[in-house]
Amino acid sequence: FVSKVLPAFEPHLFKMVLHADIDLLNPPKEVDQRRHKRKRLVQSPNSFFMDVKCAGCFNITTVFSHSQTVVLCGSCSAVLCTPTGGRARLTEGCSFRRKAD
Repeated sequence: FVSKVLPAFEPHLFKMVLHADIDLLNPPKEVDQRRHKRKRLVQSPNSFFMDVKCAGCFNITTVFSHSQTVVLCGSCSAVLCTPTGGRARLTEGCSFRRKAD
């Protein structure tokens, strides 16, 4: 049995590479959007207003993305979206677009 003497640990020979090597002062937009709304470089909400088009009469209604009430169409009284725990769920057949800031 021959024992080998291990060389002394030399930290300057090892370079640790992390999978998240990004510039913290200028993070990419995709990386910044995945963070919590309060931990982003510039705080911004996850919610937005959207124009929802009714599937029946094609009337456009403005709806909040995290609406906490059932939203009905103004002309035909069809249900446009229903609340969930977070974002409102659009009814099948309704289309939407995000309103410009």
